[in-house]
Amino acid sequence: MSDITTTPAWILTGQNGPSSLEFVDAFELPPLGPNDVLVCIHAAALNYRELAIAEGKFGLPLTPPITPSSDGAGEVLKVGSAVSTFKSGDKVVAHLTVHQGDNEPATFADIGAGLGQGVHGTLRKYAVLHETSLVHMPKTLGYREAATLTCSGLTAWNALFGPGLAAAKTGVVDVGKALEGKYVLVQGSGGVSVAALQFAVATGATVIATTSSDAKGARLSSLGAHHIINYKITPNWGEVAKSLTPNNRGFDTVVDVGGPSTVAQSLKAVKTDGLVALTGLLGASENVQVPSIMDGLTHLCTTRGFLLGTREQFREMNALIEEKGVKPVVDERVFTFAEVKEAYEYLEQQKHFSKVVIDVE
Repeated sequence: MSDITTTPAWILTGQNGPSSLEFVDAFELPPLGPNDVLVCIHAAALNYRELAIAEGKFGLPLTPPITPSSDGAGEVLKVGSAVSTFKSGDKVVAHLTVHQGDNEPATFADIGAGLGQGVHGTLRKYAVLHETSLVHMPKTLGYREAATLTCSGLTAWNALFGPGLAAAKTGVVDVGKALEGKYVLVQGSGGVSVAALQFAVATGATVIATTSSDAKGARLSSLGAHHIINYKITPNWGEVAKSLTPNNRGFDTVVDVGGPSTVAQSLKAVKTDGLVALTGLLGASENVQVPSIMDGLTHLCTTRGFLLGTREQFREMNALIEEKGVKPVVDERVFTFAEVKEAYEYLEQQKHFSKVVIDVE
């Protein structure tokens, strides 16, 4: 495989939205360094981050051309001379950051320097990736399912369990029971929310989910959500959700993906000493009044931001996926490698349920 020097790839040539995407038949690959791994990517997935980078939102910088997307899964073809963690034939999934230690949390700067923004990402058939940007794929998953784990899966895991739960020598079985008797609220049907729903249900929590449509609500119920609230019909969904918990006590964890548009209701739903896990900014463009830091005193709760998770957390998550048989949800429409622009538009129009996945063939 040492003769692979170029790859079919999609690249971002600017930040004017999906129109900035360009397909290249033979994009040059760098030589394999001592700590590098040559991977044949079989599936990639998109996040809201991909849209934000392509459109230049939130001031996200880009030095084109860059191969977009951080999420992907594939097979190792060759490893560098100093690589001992992986070998030819291993199935792997991408971790967004580069050069991070196993237990080193990512910052916004680390993410900006990571796959799909600072360095080339996964929308290409072959990739030379630093070994720190990979973990072994769960043995129970296919490439499409595994490709969903890089960002949304790992963020959901971190939000629910926090750093070091399994690393504290509690083991997979104990982590598998970590949320027994707990109440978790998830918002919507995007990748982080669906992954959080699945992990929470698998570990014993009672989960209530919000959504904007009855059809998506039915799918959330089929994944184990105990109650569904349509937030378009019920604008005070935080209070209504709280009323569904025992003695109106509220939620142990609220996984908040909307940010400015949802955090006020999240604070109304959370219990005393509970956690509002801030995992996204999907409502950042809306003209709404955002609660201040002093609302933590009013509601007597913790609010904390979560960005991805460490590689050690990734391994913990994968172990639980294997142990519990969790199957990440892929949207019913899977895109071909020729349809990447269509995949971006599909995500932007919010037509998806859970994760938008692209077969890289």
